[in-house]
Amino acid sequence: MLDSVLVLSGLDPCGGAGISADIETINQFGVTPLPIVTTLTVQNTQSVKSTQTVDIELITEQFNHLKEDIDFSVIKIGLLSSQIQVETIASLIQNCDHTTVVLDPIISASTEQRLLNEVALKTLKEKLLPLVQVLTPNVAELQALSSINDEQQAIESLPCEWVLLTTTDTSKGKIEHRLYHHAQCVERFTYVKLPGDYHGSGCTLSSAISALLASGIDVNIACKRALDYTYQSLLNAKSIGKMQYHPNRELPK
Repeated sequence: MLDSVLVLSGLDPCGGAGISADIETINQFGVTPLPIVTTLTVQNTQSVKSTQTVDIELITEQFNHLKEDIDFSVIKIGLLSSQIQVETIASLIQNCDHTTVVLDPIISASTEQRLLNEVALKTLKEKLLPLVQVLTPNVAELQALSSINDEQQAIESLPCEWVLLTTTDTSKGKIEHRLYHHAQCVERFTYVKLPGDYHGSGCTLSSAISALLASGIDVNIACKRALDYTYQSLLNAKSIGKMQYHPNRELPK
């Protein structure tokens, strides 16, 4: 049986982020994505104009119908857009046995438009975070999830076993991403910050981690390989619009 990752994420019409990025990335690792769209968006490389939450009954039916047929061991979650959606997805996950959940906590778009309101964010922290094994926040997302400015204390306040903190949003020259296990920093990954703005790098990273985990790779190794892959995709990024670059997710031959 082929490895697979169940993906719950938003649809980005310009293809840079969201479920398009997830599908592209997961396919590159020889793993099959099982995509369920959570949110429809009106966006391009410059901005997010509006969002529309997908009917939760449809999401539930899709999730359960896939579960009846396919034994997936990894669930990757991206954009969620309402309190009831967060609650329902948390409930669906609770009914899955031996499943690893990877959460890319999308709170605002990379163009800074807010995508998750305070009520939904509170529900995510209370209902969904305790079910997450691997969390991939940037610095702003970590602060939003914890309401704590101190990094160590913020990590300690989260219930997730693994936290890969990405620091591109606060770094100037060199970037140091930090991997925490049970709130202890176990690895640091350093890269040179690239010029320009990129669309979908977080989706690429979390999806690559998910694909590698579905292939049986240990979390720390999966995070390192996924970071290297994501950085390579940014080095070869494409410009198709007026602002943000699209990561080139094709693996080097």
